[in-house]
Amino acid sequence: MEEEKKHPVQKLMDNIWLLLILGILVPLISYSGWGLLELLRLPEAILP
Repeated sequence: MEEEKKHPVQKLMDNIWLLLILGILVPLISYSGWGLLELLRLPEAILP
């Protein structure tokens, strides 16, 4: 029997653990990057 050749995207979608890890890491990295960018863009606080 010849093995079916799967498209790389189909292999990705079949791997539930990889999808779980990506589903956790992508938002974590993007929101952390967004938060750091916002902190760097804040003006200096003027203290009395």
